[in-house]
Amino acid sequence: VKRKIAILRRKLSEIDNQRKIQRKGRRDIFRVALVGYTNAGKSTLLNALADANAYVEDKLFATLDATTRVVRLSPTRKILLTDTVGFIRKLPHHLIASFKSTLDEVVEADILIHVVDISAPNFREQIKVVEETLEELNSLDKPTILAFNKIDKLQDRSLIYSLANEYKNAVFISASRGVNIHTLKEKISQMIDDHYVEITGKVEISNSEAISLIYKFGEVLDVKYDTDNYLTLKIKIEKRHLPKISSYIF
Repeated sequence: VKRKIAILRRKLSEIDNQRKIQRKGRRDIFRVALVGYTNAGKSTLLNALADANAYVEDKLFATLDATTRVVRLSPTRKILLTDTVGFIRKLPHHLIASFKSTLDEVVEADILIHVVDISAPNFREQIKVVEETLEELNSLDKPTILAFNKIDKLQDRSLIYSLANEYKNAVFISASRGVNIHTLKEKISQMIDDHYVEITGKVEISNSEAISLIYKFGEVLDVKYDTDNYLTLKIKIEKRHLPKISSYIF
């Protein structure tokens, strides 16, 4: 058993290093992460959105590595969509450390899609578990779409209407049957427009406070050294944080 654990840890460490390199190369595209309780249907949804063939199995921690696919939302917009490990109640801290590579994708995502198995009798409890885990990752305040999955298994369709009134950013889908996948894509695109903006501007190199704030609240996609005194930065930032840096950029 110890040998198997050691092999698993080594594999996870290799995955972590690989993904750090990969993330550096995809900073200029919006990143969306699928999160949810285990067996909520995240991998099936990844396949439905990306027309891919991610590993799908009704099994705890079936997704070990974080699988990432390019998804085209429209002819002019695409995103990187990442599947992550399924959360469970009281996920042990040593497992959180072990799954660092996949959980890093959650932390670094611009938008989260919280996939919920609406057919599960305890789906509200599962939502709470996922939100508690996101809070531990300091990611609960990220722009999030609640994707209620497996609506084809519902006996009482009136539940959809009550949940639509209860949750603002909810979409009701069946990933396995492809129901409302286009609606979900539209919702993702709308959320990008609602929450994020990309700006390009100059900042004084000597203004360390400004540069620090820009890196704290935004994501610098490109840097050009115009002169000895100024930098030209291309920045992706949530609209709510824009006032914190706008006075420093011209």
